Amino acid sequence: MSEAISSHVRVSSEIQDVEQSTILKISYRLIPFLVVAYFFCVLDRVNVSFAALTMNADLGFSPLVYAWGAGIFFIGYFILEIPSNLALHRFGARRWIARIMIVWGLISACTAFVTGATGFYVIRFLLGLAEAGFFPGIILYLTYWFPAEYRARVMSAFILGAPLSAVLGSPLCGLLLELDNVLGLKGWQWLFIAEGLPSVILGLVALVYLRDRPSDAGWLAPNQKAWLEAKLASERASVEATHKLSLGEALRSPKVVALGLVYFGLLAGLYGVQFWLPQIVKGFGLSNVQTGFASALPFAFGALAMVLWGARSDRKRERIRHIVVALLVSSAGLAASAHGGNLTLTMVALIIASMAGFAAFGLFWTLPAAFLTGSAAAGGLALINSIGSLAGFGGPYLIGWLKESTGSTVAGLLFLAVLPLLAALLILVLKHDQSTEFGSANS
Repeated sequence: MSEAISSHVRVSSEIQDVEQSTILKISYRLIPFLVVAYFFCVLDRVNVSFAALTMNADLGFSPLVYAWGAGIFFIGYFILEIPSNLALHRFGARRWIARIMIVWGLISACTAFVTGATGFYVIRFLLGLAEAGFFPGIILYLTYWFPAEYRARVMSAFILGAPLSAVLGSPLCGLLLELDNVLGLKGWQWLFIAEGLPSVILGLVALVYLRDRPSDAGWLAPNQKAWLEAKLASERASVEATHKLSLGEALRSPKVVALGLVYFGLLAGLYGVQFWLPQIVKGFGLSNVQTGFASALPFAFGALAMVLWGARSDRKRERIRHIVVALLVSSAGLAASAHGGNLTLTMVALIIASMAGFAAFGLFWTLPAAFLTGSAAAGGLALINSIGSLAGFGGPYLIGWLKESTGSTVAGLLFLAVLPLLAALLILVLKHDQSTEFGSANS
């Protein structure tokens, strides 16, 4: 009897060792590269907010023209999001992610050569088409490699690329704007060129560095590969036994659409702030370089909050309350930022809003990943992201329209504060109706 118990303990210990070594190895292999890739993805999307500090005057753009150009990116993004993610699922992540990065990098660099509003609208629309599928594709890709109980911290780690793009990219943008008349180009032109070309290089690296599935990973030991494939297959079977969805069912699912609306509310505040923060900060009399460093602060704290809140969610094995609390705090921070009478008060409120917004952002994607698999995951994740991404059009455009009408960003920020609040209420409704599907880290 004692020998059987001892043998069982030894086998359990060996399995645990294989699990820990496997997760550690794939984390070190994939996450740093994907974080850097997402860093440039977000930077190439929002660096227009810094370019606007001098580009708008050079090209004669009004606040509304800038807002329309900043937001039209997300219309193109919306159009190709689902087809792009289905292509990734069919053709493999390695080639499709590389294709996306190379094309978006080239288009982003070409933004340096726009000469008027029409060209600005066209290049931003094309950038959205090119980038479509990258973010939900990576979320889908991570489900191919990490079991459910690790996904909050892993997805939060990947999404670190978003706040880091502001933490490091904001000062970089401010410095690049100082390159006026170097080789005959304006500083804002150098900004687009210098930040677009690295994405092209990373896309080429992805072709040789990434692998589509664990079965293709020559850098995993046979026992690691066997454990991981068995674990993921078991999870898929468990999910499909209770609520398997086809692609068509996923695209028609009220819950998938509802999660898209939640994501819209979550992103509205983040994008509204991200596209207008440099102009809000510079309005207090700072230089371009000072504006760059000041604009980095909310996102530095946001990165920290995202990692710590994601780890806490995994540790507590709970998702819903963590997301709801973060959304409520984000709403309060946005509302407070609208009433900031000076730079310090405004920055404190925006730091709080960003910390909470990114904390919710990192956890949100564990919800759909808990009940979508296969082609349903490819289509469902893309649909959720495409609905949410429209906030990237609506948030910046709303602030631009209200700023042009009122001369201030106060009304826009107050309106944006309502959307995370509504998102929190909708999540609670979904939790009440479908309490067994995505409430815990074991789902």
